[in-house]
Amino acid sequence: MTDQQRHEFERGTDGPKVIVAGIDGSDSSMRAAAYAAGLARRQNAMLALVYVQPVMAAGAALGAPVGEVTGEVAEGLVHEIRESTERLKDIWNVRWEFHTFHGDPYNGLVASADELKADAVVVGASESAGHRFIGSVAVRLVKAGRWPVTVVP
Repeated sequence: MTDQQRHEFERGTDGPKVIVAGIDGSDSSMRAAAYAAGLARRQNAMLALVYVQPVMAAGAALGAPVGEVTGEVAEGLVHEIRESTERLKDIWNVRWEFHTFHGDPYNGLVASADELKADAVVVGASESAGHRFIGSVAVRLVKAGRWPVTVVP
């Protein structure tokens, strides 16, 4: 058996079965979700939309209702996704699931992609200037080298 035949990523299927799209409500993440939905439709794959709820201990220490706010964001995203899929159900016909994970976006997406056995990850390009110092989530996912990663502008 050659090294090529022992490649661990192959799961014995043609094409992706699960495509993870990271969403946070930003314009770029919603474009990434739309792009991922198109991929999932064409490949007959499951679209796993993932929202990572930030854990901000400092905000909680200052009395900010962080859990409530991020929970409301997740509910708003689910509502928006349901409306969109209902409006486009005759055109798209995409199987999808919504998942929430807790933590920072990078580790949350890694955990979700591992848990859901993702074949591909789709994220929006960073809209934050802070990524220049610590690296964007997209760049960190690409460097992890565990799944094909598509970054949507």
